[in-house]
Order: sequence, then structure tokens, then C-alpha cells
Amino acid sequence: MTRISNAFSKPALVCFVTAGDGDTAANLDALIEGGADVIELGMPFTDPMADGPAIQEANLRALAKRTTTADIFALAAQFRLRHPDVPLILMGYANPMIRRGPEWFADECAKAGVDGVICVDIPPEEDQALGPALRAKGVAPIRLATPTTDAKRLPQVLEGSDGFVYYVSVAGITGKQQAATASIEDAVAKLKASTDLPIAVGFGVRTPEQASAIAKVADGVVVGSALVELVGKHGANAPSALKELTSALANAVHSAR
Repeated sequence: MTRISNAFSKPALVCFVTAGDGDTAANLDALIEGGADVIELGMPFTDPMADGPAIQEANLRALAKRTTTADIFALAAQFRLRHPDVPLILMGYANPMIRRGPEWFADECAKAGVDGVICVDIPPEEDQALGPALRAKGVAPIRLATPTTDAKRLPQVLEGSDGFVYYVSVAGITGKQQAATASIEDAVAKLKASTDLPIAVGFGVRTPEQASAIAKVADGVVVGSALVELVGKHGANAPSALKELTSALANAVHSAR
């Protein structure tokens, strides 16, 4: 967990792009050059239920290029060679992760240098489906908390979670709404009273101003759809646009306190 804990020693910018969408390796390098502290690499899937139009379209573009799980692990392994100290998180859905067995997936994560996994559609109550295999390989199962996660269920969400907690600031899909800062501050305070893990806040964060406001109260800020839209707009020329936006976001996050 050293890479993840080091990344959250200050307010961290977490950046998401979809594997197989555009020149993924160049896009990832651009995020790092722009100042991203943690990378989330999306695993394309046919039915991304938690994602809005931008990431849905990125999934379709990646799948149209026949991006496979093997391709994703190759991208991860190459990223790890180029960026040995940057945390890399795979984010996606259960089907690609467990169809060959959770042990296979966890082993491939470990071999590729993946630090953590966010599986959107395996709830804490079904942790056995993937969590033990990940933990056995030293890969962090990163859980999602939401505005509807009440005090009764929160301990179950946190039990067995590692790396950081991803607080989904709005009830809904990615990229469509932005929660009020006051509600985020209240939610982060409640989470921090229950766990020592860093709290990263995402869903709907698009601008440096929004990122700065969140970084004043949370340990990390997650930006996805705004970056994915740039890949969709610019295609092979996306890296320069990604670096520019990431730099503005990183400056906002790192100077928030």
C-alpha cells in the first residue's frame, strides 16, 4: 500500500481514463506530466451502469477496438515500468474481473503492478467474490460510499476496504451533477470519524474551482468524465489537452490548503 499512502500524504488528484480509448499509454503519461497523483484506469465493459454518457461512449470506443483484459494488463505493466511510484487503480465491473476466477484476476493485478481495484457492482455483502483474492495478493479492494450509505451500513462498506475510500458525492451516474460543498464536507467528516483511510471524492468534478473546494475538506479529488471527454474530442491528439487540464486541476488541488 506504500504507493497509495504516499500519494495521499497531501491532497491528491486522482485522474480516470478508459483503457483502449485513444492512445492510452500517451494519455496516461500526459496525466502524470500534468501532475496527477493517482491513476484510475477504466476497464471497458458493455453495460457500465454507474457511468454517464462520456464514459459510456469511451467504453464503446475501446470495445470497438477490441480492447481485451490482456491488453489492459499489458498497459498496466508498461505504465508501472515508466512510473514506478504512481499508484495505479483498475476500475470497472465484475464480469471482466471474475469470469476467469478471482484468483486469476488478482494474480494478474499483482504481476502488472496494480495497486488497487474498484469494482462498481460487487457490494460489500458479496466481498467473497473478489476481496479475499485481492487481499491475498496485496492489492487493495477500494470501496465506494455514497450519500445513501447510512450509519448502519457504513461499517460493512469499510470492513475489508483498503487504500482509500471513494466517496461518490451524488446519487446517480458519472459526469452529470455536482454536490454542494457543504454536503461533501459533512459526508467526509462522517467517514473520517469511522476510518483512518483517506477519503477521495468524485462524480461531477469538472473544474479547478470545484476541485479546490473539495480538496479543502477531503484527502483526494477524483476527475473522470471531463478528461474522458477530451479523449473523445481530440482522439490521438488528446495528450496535450489532458496535460493542460490536469495541470490546472493539480495546481488547484495541491494549493487548496
